[in-house]
Amino acid sequence: MALEIKLNNRTALVELLARDGNLCRIKIDDKEYDADIVQVERGVYSILIAGRSFNIELIPGEQPKSYYVNTYLNSYTAEIVDAEVKYRNNRQKVSQLDGEKVIVSPMPGKVVKINCKVGDEVVQGQTLIVVSAMKMESEFKAKTPGHIAEIRVNEGETVEGKQVLIVIE
Repeated sequence: MALEIKLNNRTALVELLARDGNLCRIKIDDKEYDADIVQVERGVYSILIAGRSFNIELIPGEQPKSYYVNTYLNSYTAEIVDAEVKYRNNRQKVSQLDGEKVIVSPMPGKVVKINCKVGDEVVQGQTLIVVSAMKMESEFKAKTPGHIAEIRVNEGETVEGKQVLIVIE
């Protein structure tokens, strides 16, 4: 399985191709490497690649799947960018772009439940719709009080990414 790993401002596609004990065959972007990787102590690794030795310390960051990486010469911030992180980032971007009066699906999914109808008065924080995407159910809440002007989907319907679901006026 390939993972995107963001190291400072660079993103690399990293894939474990084979593993036999400490010996690993890894692919970083389009280059393959044979590596001997040993965990020396918790969070500290010794890595041998092509006769070169690297000592790496991984310290968990403030966010899930984020780390501070220390080597002998440099320090980096690292983040594993998997499907969950992409979903969370995409959801945050969509909500920032579309303002407070529109509920938008950040990615393709299926409408599980609609908790309102056109004309309903809603309060800030009220759950309006539940969408299932990537085996996770997400509740979308009203960001502002108002009245439901439009509901553009039905329960059980499949929706596209960035599709408008509900409009509040």
